Amino acid sequence: MITLRVRRTVRAEPARVFAAWTDPGQLQQWWGPAGAKCVAAQMDLRVGGSYRIGNQFADGRLLWIVGEFECIEPPHRLVYSWRLESQPGPVERVTVTFTARAPGRTTILVRHQRIADRARRDRHQLGWAGCLTGLADYLNAAQAR
Repeated sequence: MITLRVRRTVRAEPARVFAAWTDPGQLQQWWGPAGAKCVAAQMDLRVGGSYRIGNQFADGRLLWIVGEFECIEPPHRLVYSWRLESQPGPVERVTVTFTARAPGRTTILVRHQRIADRARRDRHQLGWAGCLTGLADYLNAAQAR
């Protein structure tokens, strides 16, 4: 099994970043790889609670990501299972940490574990890069208002 790590520092406090990640209305504004739009986000934010996120791609394809929360430590850490709803198979795990940096900055570290192969890891890497860029843009736009 393969583990992917993706890191990004954004201009916001950890509590603000954690809220953007865990509030479905906010997540829907920024989530998704480049070229995709988040069409729905549902979350039961409690240990054992489930989530479901829908990404629609330019070709019309709709992909649902589902899982359960395993650990919730606001505003510093989330751990959840991850799988594509349409593809039964091994369940992956995502750990996201939010670490305070210089005033008003947070480093986000996404550790995506239990990835079956390199091709899937490469797709996840592109997806996470798009998500973290979208999140940074969302947080910057919110500060500009």
